Amino acid sequence: MDAAFTEEQDEDRRRALRALLRDHHGPDGPGAAGEGPRGHDEGLWRTLAGRLGVPGLALPAAYGGAGRGAAALALACEEAGRVLLPAPLLPTAALAAPLLLALGSEAQRSELLPAFAAGELTGTLAVPGARLATALALTGPNTGDWAGGGRAGGIQARADGRCAWRLYGEADQVLHGYGADLLLVAARAGAYARGRTLLFVVRAGVPGLRRTRYAALDETRPQGSLELRDVPAALLGDDESGAAVPAALAAAGATAAVALAAEAVGAADAALAGAAAHVRGRSDRAQGGSLAVRHRLADLYAAVRSARATVYSAAGEADNGRGAPGECGLAPAQALEALRAVAGEAVQVRAGGGSLGERAAQRYARRAAGDELLFGPAHRLRTHAAEVGGLFAAHRMGEAVPA
Repeated sequence: MDAAFTEEQDEDRRRALRALLRDHHGPDGPGAAGEGPRGHDEGLWRTLAGRLGVPGLALPAAYGGAGRGAAALALACEEAGRVLLPAPLLPTAALAAPLLLALGSEAQRSELLPAFAAGELTGTLAVPGARLATALALTGPNTGDWAGGGRAGGIQARADGRCAWRLYGEADQVLHGYGADLLLVAARAGAYARGRTLLFVVRAGVPGLRRTRYAALDETRPQGSLELRDVPAALLGDDESGAAVPAALAAAGATAAVALAAEAVGAADAALAGAAAHVRGRSDRAQGGSLAVRHRLADLYAAVRSARATVYSAAGEADNGRGAPGECGLAPAQALEALRAVAGEAVQVRAGGGSLGERAAQRYARRAAGDELLFGPAHRLRTHAAEVGGLFAAHRMGEAVPA
């Protein structure tokens, strides 16, 4: 599991990133709630890009990236999760960039991806009806008319006759949706019976686009609601058939699952360290010396270590092109369960003291709950991963699963 960290360059990046985030941010520090007009510290984001190349870690060198793959991105996300950093790392590097790389025309890739890598542009994926997990094939197949299908609550696209498109509809719970420079919007094009889902590039500030800050459970994970009224948009890529869209979304889902899980592992590790320090510092024998509490923390330590191993195993599978995209859902399922358990224990051991540490523990708990609302409950992530991996195939055939 830790073999991925033995390379000197990765270790140096990890130490530099941890020191930078420790100096500029923290779960109790200024800006911890993602305050500000765009929901993140723009100066810190430019520093992360310029000094450490964080947004471009997984992008090919041809587009200004480092070409290090999902494992390096997971490393950065783990450190960001440790301080609950309200930065657009996950939506930009794990959602928008992979989709642009997979579906974009060469002109779109050459223009937008280097700007992502340099920290000059941020991006996200907008999906109608709070169906992000469905679109990314994390909790089930992403076939069907989830982007609209001609019904209310979706987003429809129509060609305007001048090699351009117009979008109409709404999307809620868009990750960094009110602050992103670039939106990749999933919309349904064509008549109901013959419709298909396409992705469109929408720039911030275009006429007809209204963005509102969404009151999310986790204030460190900024979200927005979008209203699109005859919004001009460009098709992502050149293929109007939409044949490649489901596979590209599922592949982006695999990258997002690894990044999400890495953030959860970092958050769980930090919350556990805070809880352990609090227990060690308690003067009363009933709390500080309780073997039950210490055993519980030891169990949680093992759970976090196991989740971390799963994350970097999934990252390795993604980098090597092995396994189906849906299988990566196991990593966030295990990591979010670990974070939920650790955050709950961290709140419990402080026994309602109202300290800064307790408020930080509550933020970690809200991060776990908020991520499950966005990307699917852990049990559904786990079940779909098992189905994609064929774990239930033998049962369906009436056979016993080998021990």
